[in-house]
Amino acid sequence: MEENSVEYLSISSSNNINNSISLRALVLSDIDDFMVWASDDKVTPFCTWEPYTNKEDAINYITNTVLPHPFFMAICLNTRPIGAISVCMNPNVADQCRAELGYVLGSEYWGKGIATIAVKIAAKKVFDEWPELERLEALVDVQNVGSQRVLEKAKFTREGVLRKYVVVKGETRDMVMFSLLSTEFNNLSP
Repeated sequence: MEENSVEYLSISSSNNINNSISLRALVLSDIDDFMVWASDDKVTPFCTWEPYTNKEDAINYITNTVLPHPFFMAICLNTRPIGAISVCMNPNVADQCRAELGYVLGSEYWGKGIATIAVKIAAKKVFDEWPELERLEALVDVQNVGSQRVLEKAKFTREGVLRKYVVVKGETRDMVMFSLLSTEFNNLSP
């Protein structure tokens, strides 16, 4: 996919940095930017994957996982990828009313409101395009306070802690469940 044929998604804002944030499909030509955050030891402690150490593994991941994914986007600042965000529909047909959100951002961009804007853009996109979707949820490690703050600022509701919920890198972790309903989102401003 060529850069000029990529659709960018954004939300208008009066904040200058927010106007520079957009989402678009992550493509193979983004490999160098992908490696910046995907190989960063500060970024990966709460991720299910270890830091990437070579481009070949990253290219395989983009080719086999990212490209076929229905909603896996680059978080861009001035059109340059600085992170990624994905939304996965629940595979159970009976639970098609909900999907799970996940995101990662290069550590040099933390604390600037970028992830919050990216979450809002992604929520708008999936609620607009997936009419069956009523609930967007996110699971965050209890120790990942920064990511919890992102979701709170994006107006997600903290529902509670799921104790010993998932194994990440060989350790059973407690996770905080957050959600945003389509009816709540429609009443929010960007």
